[in-house]
Amino acid sequence: MHRLTTEELKSVRLTEASAADPHKRFPLIAILENVRSLYNVGSMFRTSDAVRLEALYTVGYTPHPPRIEIDKTALGATRTVPTQHFESIAEAINHCSLKGFTPAALELTNRSTSLFEVTQEHFPLALIVGNEVTGVSDEALELSKFSIEIPMIGAKHSLNVAVAYGVAVFEALRLFKDDLQRFHP
Repeated sequence: MHRLTTEELKSVRLTEASAADPHKRFPLIAILENVRSLYNVGSMFRTSDAVRLEALYTVGYTPHPPRIEIDKTALGATRTVPTQHFESIAEAINHCSLKGFTPAALELTNRSTSLFEVTQEHFPLALIVGNEVTGVSDEALELSKFSIEIPMIGAKHSLNVAVAYGVAVFEALRLFKDDLQRFHP
């Protein structure tokens, strides 16, 4: 076993041009609602590129490209992930719904569905991720078809927003593990 070199990685990974191709993307749109940290947003762009996410939408005061602080953490993913900014959560969710995506909040509620119970039938999915402190807004919860929680068995009940996003997105991708080629351009 050896660590792959940069050249070996380049030979098996998509080019930026291929990664930016709008066709055959993973059927999940991320909606980042009032996320404050530029670095969390950059990290979520990078995660989004890793799974060829359909799109990443920013809402409200969530920082959005072009911002050098986002690009620093995203490592170029702002060039490969389709993105759009919306002023209101209702506007973003409506846009997703019109495209056939089911809105779901990544939030602890009294009726949350475990992330482990999400199935391919829930897709295409618009995953709403909220503010680092206050979470998803009440308005977003009202407009969501359901909420998703990440099972946790420790004393704490939350993760950093970018970490939670990564856990949710890769668990969602795992549902399609037998047919990942369908998302390659």
